[in-house]
Amino acid sequence: MRPVQVIAVSGGKGGVGKSNISVNLSIALAEMRRRVVLFDADLGLANVDVLLGLKATHTLADVLAGTHSLMDVLVNGPSGIKIVPASSGVQRMAELSAPEHAGLINAFNELSDQVDVLVIDTAAGISDTVVSFVRAANEVIVVVCDEPSSITDAYALIKLLNKEYGMQRFRVIANMTRNPQEGTSMFNKLNTVCERFLDVTLQFVGQVPFDEEVRNAVRKQKALLEFAPNSKAAIAIRGLAQVVDKWPLPSGPSGRLEFFVERLLRAANDRY
Repeated sequence: MRPVQVIAVSGGKGGVGKSNISVNLSIALAEMRRRVVLFDADLGLANVDVLLGLKATHTLADVLAGTHSLMDVLVNGPSGIKIVPASSGVQRMAELSAPEHAGLINAFNELSDQVDVLVIDTAAGISDTVVSFVRAANEVIVVVCDEPSSITDAYALIKLLNKEYGMQRFRVIANMTRNPQEGTSMFNKLNTVCERFLDVTLQFVGQVPFDEEVRNAVRKQKALLEFAPNSKAAIAIRGLAQVVDKWPLPSGPSGRLEFFVERLLRAANDRY
């Protein structure tokens, strides 16, 4: 079984463009011939299918119920990405029986030899579900924008994960920046307070400039990289994908998808 890069894309608050980053980063990685599955884990607001104009017939809840396989619920997206639609079924992961637990692990096992990268688009904030997904991932990207509440809420998320669960490494993307200095400034603000009060290492992945084409793509329910592939933001996201693709793969059993699911279930049981 080959290792799978599992990346959780999160943020302290809504409105920072987290789902747009998740969707377009997934597509950019797929353009690089990586086999990508995008897990829409925003259970309250199923953003991915709205952003892409997709209709999901079945969700993870059907997999948990045993009526469908994980392969059955996958939806095809742009550039060959596969999407696991959002499902409130994830909220009952802490209540799974032993057969359901094993069934979910087997469901993801089916996927293991068909995916290189699993991108998880979490909800905003620090809910139990967000924490469970972030803890189970190999890499965590925190998306921030130039609003005081964005930096404050991103810090709250990092603090919770560090103080309660010992997580120490986070990647940061600055979104909707007006100039190159703004992204660096945002990262420095967050990094300064984290260095002062927490035992963490933040790494700046890069930034995505403000671009009206992002809003236009959302209106058309198209991915930015599909709608305006040569736009400033699309070019920046492809640059981020180049960086992400160079991250080391997890080694040993912990890099396998079934171990991701086991970590997710364990995290869910810890929280509820």
